[in-house]
Amino acid sequence: MESLEDWITSEEACARLGIAWRTLYNLHRRSPDFPTPRKIGRTLLWPRAELDAWRAEHPTRKR
Repeated sequence: MESLEDWITSEEACARLGIAWRTLYNLHRRSPDFPTPRKIGRTLLWPRAELDAWRAEHPTRKR
């Protein structure tokens, strides 16, 4: 069984990925390989390890 320690809030996910809140939800809706959150009550929790793996495969763009 998974621990809730393996999951992070949307705010923490945004900070971890270095993206805005709207970008997080756009990726969730539009990108088929983006990790799927779990809904606990009204809160979405994101799988920490899957977000890290996704970021490793999709590095940030250089400006």
